Amino acid sequence: EVEDLSEFDQALAAELDIILLDNMSLEDMREAVCRRNATGQGIPLLEASGGITFETLRTVAETGVDRISLGALTHSVRALDISLLIELPG
Repeated sequence: EVEDLSEFDQALAAELDIILLDNMSLEDMREAVCRRNATGQGIPLLEASGGITFETLRTVAETGVDRISLGALTHSVRALDISLLIELPG
């Protein structure tokens, strides 16, 4: 997990499989994608996370990141209280 381009450069040098871009601006995400692509390897995978909403999902995807974590999927879920009763024969 990195929060800025300086941390990203350190993670990139460590040759990791995936780097989580946490709460980065769209501009910084685009730059991280460019720096990763400049290696010519297509790795590590880049995952955007933090503060992403359904409204910003498309613009984040357009930065070129490989994956997006969308906390809004679980933050806004309302619980449904149900039960299942099974009657066994005999």
